[in-house]
Amino acid sequence: MFLRARTAQIAKNAGRNATITRACRTYSSDNARLSSSEAMKYEQEYSAHNYHPMPVVFERAKGAHVWDPEGKQYLDFLSAYSAVNQGHCHPKIINALVDQSSKLTLSSRAFFNSVFSAYAKYVTEYFNYEAVLPMNTGVEAVETALKLARRWGYVKKGIPENQAIVLGAQGNFHGRSLGAISLSTDEEDSRKHFGPFVENLSAKIPGTNGEFLRYGEIEDVERAFKNAGDRIAAILLEPIQGEAGIVVPPADYLTKVQELCRKYNALLICDEIQTGIARTGKMLCYEHSPNVKPDVVLLGKAISGGVLPVSAVLSSKEIMSSFAPGSHGSTYGGNPLSSRVAIAALEVVKEENLVEKARTHGEYLKNALEKLQAASNGIISEVRGKGLLTAIVIDPTKSNGRTAWDLCLLMKNHGMLAKPTHDHIIRLAPPLVISKEDLAKGVEAIAKSLKELPTAQKADH
Repeated sequence: MFLRARTAQIAKNAGRNATITRACRTYSSDNARLSSSEAMKYEQEYSAHNYHPMPVVFERAKGAHVWDPEGKQYLDFLSAYSAVNQGHCHPKIINALVDQSSKLTLSSRAFFNSVFSAYAKYVTEYFNYEAVLPMNTGVEAVETALKLARRWGYVKKGIPENQAIVLGAQGNFHGRSLGAISLSTDEEDSRKHFGPFVENLSAKIPGTNGEFLRYGEIEDVERAFKNAGDRIAAILLEPIQGEAGIVVPPADYLTKVQELCRKYNALLICDEIQTGIARTGKMLCYEHSPNVKPDVVLLGKAISGGVLPVSAVLSSKEIMSSFAPGSHGSTYGGNPLSSRVAIAALEVVKEENLVEKARTHGEYLKNALEKLQAASNGIISEVRGKGLLTAIVIDPTKSNGRTAWDLCLLMKNHGMLAKPTHDHIIRLAPPLVISKEDLAKGVEAIAKSLKELPTAQKADH
């Protein structure tokens, strides 16, 4: 009896294993071809539901264009949240990846590797800083900066142990790690059910009854320093708030924040992960502000041209010396593959004059969007941004209750891809290599979609 049951179980397992083998063979890396519907179904079934993607599947991409499995072509106006400033699959960056991958991919920081050494010199000279600490993802750079600020506060400034404060601003987005969401003010999406949060990482003004430090309001920064300047190690700011909806502060905001940081001996940390690498018409966004040089700059996303996860923390040798061997690190940070790719990606930015392209194309796009706004019967209530980091704000009272998500779905139908941030804002950030002809096509897709919006079927999401 046992033998028959065991034989039957073996046969059943063999059949199941054969099915799995056939499935793996069918969808191996060599010949995988899923339809759009299959890809969306499998991701929904087998992946954690921690994102809400637009219903379109990328199969390949080049420059400012992407194609789905059925061959439909789209204009990309998101650039993977500004990670592919140099365009999808830039040949110079891909060639660097392929060439380096056959030589050396990983050494860890237990040993020197010649590619990281070259990259360290290159990236610090490129951005005019003295030292780099290499990491992989943007939020790793943020966490590194938070640790650096605290360590500097204790070792250099002399803040009493366990009392160092790092401030953020209301509406910030620095990632989704525990440190980053401790700074966040997004109670619904970022913070809900993730407490308790890291003490003294906050966007609230010290010494108040929980008042937020409002972005762009220098008076709030002054109050924070007056109340707790001896314990504030750093303030971490985005030069333009991205996830908040491309919120541009007053022109002198960063300048005045830096003056207060100097007065109270605190670090100014600029998160340039989304705004940097030519996106706003300057190499780094803080350069729009007169006489500003942050103590610490965070880079990610486009530093690799969207090819590999690469991030960097840039600072002075004096500040970076707060770290000692063993106090912070990453096995993959500064790996030869990422270092080689990052050098190539940064070379492309200068060789193709992407700073100037972002500036001139950004002016063209903003002017075109303002014309759309004037003809939108109030549906577009605001156009804002710098360079090719732009947003349109939708007034749902003028669009028959339709949201930015509804508009993005219509734009998708017209061959243009963008993503809402919040219910009423659409971020527009195409690759910096996009042509004016394609920018015009994108604007035309928005125009057609605006006409359809008030009577479009309301999305259920």
